[in-house]
Amino acid sequence: MKAIVEKWNSISLVKRILCGLVIGAILGFVAKEATVIGLLGELFVGALKAVAPILVFFLVMGALAQHKDGQKSNMGTVIGLYLIATFSAGLVAVIASFIFPVTVNLGAAAAADGASAPGGIGEVLKTLLLNVVSNPVGSIVDANYIGILAWAVVFGLALRKSSDKTKSLLSDISDAVTQAVRWVISFAPFGIMGLMYNSVSTSGASIFSDYGKLLALLLGCMVFVALVINPLIVFLNIKQNPYPLVFKCLKDSGITAFCTRSSAANIPVNMELCKNLGLNEDNYSVSIPLGATINMGGAAVTISVLSLAAVHTLGIKVDIPTALILSLLSAVSACGASGVAGGSLLLIPLACSLFGISNDIAMQMVGVGFIIGVIQDSCETGLNSSTDALLTATAEFKQWKKEGRKLPI
Repeated sequence: MKAIVEKWNSISLVKRILCGLVIGAILGFVAKEATVIGLLGELFVGALKAVAPILVFFLVMGALAQHKDGQKSNMGTVIGLYLIATFSAGLVAVIASFIFPVTVNLGAAAAADGASAPGGIGEVLKTLLLNVVSNPVGSIVDANYIGILAWAVVFGLALRKSSDKTKSLLSDISDAVTQAVRWVISFAPFGIMGLMYNSVSTSGASIFSDYGKLLALLLGCMVFVALVINPLIVFLNIKQNPYPLVFKCLKDSGITAFCTRSSAANIPVNMELCKNLGLNEDNYSVSIPLGATINMGGAAVTISVLSLAAVHTLGIKVDIPTALILSLLSAVSACGASGVAGGSLLLIPLACSLFGISNDIAMQMVGVGFIIGVIQDSCETGLNSSTDALLTATAEFKQWKKEGRKLPI
């Protein structure tokens, strides 16, 4: 048994995950009643979501507590790249929606049951601020990552003057939580097999065909952002071929994020990727959880495309200034999207309100989003999460280039 385990662990995790995807899809078609297979996926995502808030809290707090005055930090660069990437994604989606206008049959889409959309940008900002001052223990329990980040920063800064023993304890706790996460991730192939089984056994081949044009536009925008916009941003910063880094982030982070459909659940995977790239843990232990909260290029694409699909369906004329405002609104809204599956969909009515579209119609677009969400949300999360690692690495590699250090790509 030990030899089998060692042989299994010697195989690349990505290869094992791909095998899980294929096997899960096959079983979804031929063994639709084997629900225990789907349970593996639910257990895997549940374990990741359970440990991720604790991991984020202790890693960010520990990193800030260990920070010494005068020590270099690239967080300003990282945040700038996050905001540029998110806005650029929203702009790409708006342009593509005008070049390839798509309409949908809103009458066939059921509004999301029990869903409650924000009433305006003011409500989104109010919610963000209230989440910041939410009870720290409650934030961890409820996976409120904005509150977790805020309180981790507060406690981390407060602990800078603490004793070396206290800082060492924080470091040991962070290491222990990280090791627990590695154990969970080692079961990723089985969990992802269960997730794929659930999707295929529930929706069948229809997950690849329904609402094809809308889905094609969404995925086309995301692919363009991933393979053109993001590499361009990387190139302008490190002045060398960006694609080895882009493809590594898509392979090591994007695939698992595609399956878990949660940027928050994929935080541990991104942390491991940054470690393998040789990045500074003091930087990425803060930037990766932050990216899972505010770096939402995929969400900006979803909000823009679905909102403009409603616009085209209703025959509303949109001028260029309004389209640019939509790009900005999509970027701001995306930053407030939740780090869990489907988090961007309830912000669609906010963008629709820019064009005077009623909430009833907007919520039907949300229903469309849930229908295509099996594929759309997976691709959105894959783009969001892989970009977190990509831009974190870009910011640090930019500094390395200035120092004359060789990049590991």
